[in-house]
Amino acid sequence: MSSNTHPYCEQIKVGKSSEIQSALRTLSSKAEDLSTCNDLIVKHGSALQRSLFELEEMDAGADMGDKFRQVTERATLFRITSNAMINACQDFLSLAHSHSKRWQKALQTERDQRIRLEETLEQLAKQHNNLERAFRGATVLASSCRGSGNRDASDEEDDSEFFDAMEDPAEFITVPFDEVSLASNSESTRSLELEPVRQRRTRIPDKPNYYLNLWSIMKNCIGKELSKIPMPVNFSEPISMLQRLSEDLEYYDLLDKGAKCQNSLEQMCYVAAFTVSSYSTTVHRTGKPFNPLLGETFELDRLRECGYRSLCEQVSHHPPAAAHHAFSEKGWLLRQEITLASKFRGKYLSITPLGAIECIFDKSNNRYSWKKVTTTIHNIIFGKLWIDQSGEIDMVNHKTGDHCHLKFAPYSHFSRDVQRKVTGVVTDKDGKAHYVLSGTWDEKMEFSRIMQSSKGENGTEGRQKTVYQTLKAKEIWRKNPLPEGAENMYYFSSLALTLNEPEEGVAPTDSRRRPDQRLMEDGQWDEANAEKQRLEEKQRMVRREREREAVIAASSPEEGTHQDNHQALWFEKINDPVSKETLHVYKGGYWEAKDHGTWDMCPDIF
Repeated sequence: MSSNTHPYCEQIKVGKSSEIQSALRTLSSKAEDLSTCNDLIVKHGSALQRSLFELEEMDAGADMGDKFRQVTERATLFRITSNAMINACQDFLSLAHSHSKRWQKALQTERDQRIRLEETLEQLAKQHNNLERAFRGATVLASSCRGSGNRDASDEEDDSEFFDAMEDPAEFITVPFDEVSLASNSESTRSLELEPVRQRRTRIPDKPNYYLNLWSIMKNCIGKELSKIPMPVNFSEPISMLQRLSEDLEYYDLLDKGAKCQNSLEQMCYVAAFTVSSYSTTVHRTGKPFNPLLGETFELDRLRECGYRSLCEQVSHHPPAAAHHAFSEKGWLLRQEITLASKFRGKYLSITPLGAIECIFDKSNNRYSWKKVTTTIHNIIFGKLWIDQSGEIDMVNHKTGDHCHLKFAPYSHFSRDVQRKVTGVVTDKDGKAHYVLSGTWDEKMEFSRIMQSSKGENGTEGRQKTVYQTLKAKEIWRKNPLPEGAENMYYFSSLALTLNEPEEGVAPTDSRRRPDQRLMEDGQWDEANAEKQRLEEKQRMVRREREREAVIAASSPEEGTHQDNHQALWFEKINDPVSKETLHVYKGGYWEAKDHGTWDMCPDIF
């Protein structure tokens, strides 16, 4: 056997080395912060001591007003730098503790992989021994049967396929959290108050190990929109874009908490954390959701378990657009219309969601709106696919004029800062800052109340930075750990695993009833691809017939109609006078139809 290192092992070593180097750079940066804080404390402490000494030496009758002001100012500087030192120490200890647990986990993973490799080598040795014995037996048999007209041995070798016996190594390490997340606490309490509810599934069939070259399909599609690229299900995940959109509600409890807030500025922090949390499910999700068929719907009824109901409908096909409406008994309403503008650029795929998202709270009538950031899928040509979120979100409360500006920093291999970082500031209508938010879109967010702000020293490019003095940061959101075996189930979260579970009573247009998607989830990919082509051709035939009818209708002088006269079934298009956005809003009727089991109005799309 060759003693060369397996390519997978090399990739693991490079990846883990890069992770360790990144962690060391981050710790080094925090250590530099500690050193800077220490220098400032020494400087301001010495100045304060001098002022106090000078104050003691002054005569009792002298005017000490200026000296008192000087002492007060220096004491304030000393207090600010001390607080900064405390925060820097906490950050350093938190990072050190976190990385220590990661490295311990990584070490255990290395040990487990070594054991698996040893077992694999032992199996290979046994297989090699069996092959040698089989070959010797075949040689004896061949020598006694020469001239019998059997195929030559080389023909047998041409038809044989050999696969690597090694298992795919783990692509990431899951670190258990010491504290139970806020979402888990609230949900467990809620479950105790309700009657027993339906038990949702916790597994789906493992993803088959089918190899297909993505570049071979996409190399002729550079510059095209993703929706116009014919993609086999091999690169998909077994849920539709409507179901993927419904995943935004995984951390619905943030809106539940926001509905209870008396302060609109604090409420905005929860809305901001909610929109950041919607990206946490994407970090390992490189599979493409199924493009919904026109008129396709998806309901997510969690009224008993979580207090909310959600409905999505594909309201347009070109450009593809989905409308979403969710309401909760806890006093909030969420609606969004998302149109994806996607371009394949060769090395990467850029996906920009267009359309607005709105959240309205019943009690306060506070109304928030914002747009999503850009998603980029890297390494299309070669290497391991990975996803990044980057851009800025401007969130506004249309009732109060409050704003929140969120910045998603793009991933950089050369940055010493925390990767996937998100920062934000919540300001009132006058521009005064009240809260800062910080964290990462794939792990957690914290928020802090601002007590004082001042202009600091000039930073890069001569920009003057604002220094905020804040109270101790509080965790507002933390990602739920992935279920066991998620790496074999498309990296689905616990919620995502339940989305395509068959359910009685849903509309005939519901994504759960898509035959190609169901076949794909069951691992029958060849059959799923054939079914996908059938559904797409059926959709094209319906569209052509609809366009033909529209042309006939437009020929009459009293009526003019757009070529594609499709009308959404459960949503209607409006011009929102508050957000100034054009969007589809829910017009009602779906849940009543479900209660009565009457779906005669639904089109036949499957």
